[in-house]
Amino acid sequence: MSDSDRQPSAAEPGLIERRPVHRGRIVDLGVDTVRFPDGSTGELEMVRHSGAAAVLPVLGDPDGPDPQIVLIRQYRYAAGGWLYEVPAGRPDRPGEPWEECARRELREETGLEAGTLRPLTAIWTTPGFTDERIHLFMATDLTAGPTQMDADEFMETVAVPLSEALRMVRDGEVTDGKTMCTLLYAAGFVFGM
Repeated sequence: MSDSDRQPSAAEPGLIERRPVHRGRIVDLGVDTVRFPDGSTGELEMVRHSGAAAVLPVLGDPDGPDPQIVLIRQYRYAAGGWLYEVPAGRPDRPGEPWEECARRELREETGLEAGTLRPLTAIWTTPGFTDERIHLFMATDLTAGPTQMDADEFMETVAVPLSEALRMVRDGEVTDGKTMCTLLYAAGFVFGM
């Protein structure tokens, strides 16, 4: 039993009961009865998600003054069009290690194979209603190969200097949350830009 599934004590906040509403291919929807920190109880709508891994591919020398990175430009129905993103995706199987998931998604979406994969951080995407957590990585020492996109994935790769990607964040051209977090984290804590 995971910590999120165990019953809280009378004063401890947490899950009391879970009522499933819908089980889907990507998410499960439900209504949770929870105990809040003040001891009161209430119902919260929850979207349960497997989580994902996202990767910032760095071309060439990552120690250069303005490293080249790879973004994908992907059609996203929910966003109403095309978005710039870092390669990302969900595990293929329960318990798949996040590093393995990141390597696979990088290969499938860009054709790039990571010689070195560095964990950066993990983010909660929207903790007000979902338990989705995305694990962020940076890939270097890349070699090229074929892509293997899913039938519902429509994307192209775009190589840009990191400074250009940061300008795109600033100017509202990059609006995907995981991509913004990955770029800003790498710029601030890895590259010191």
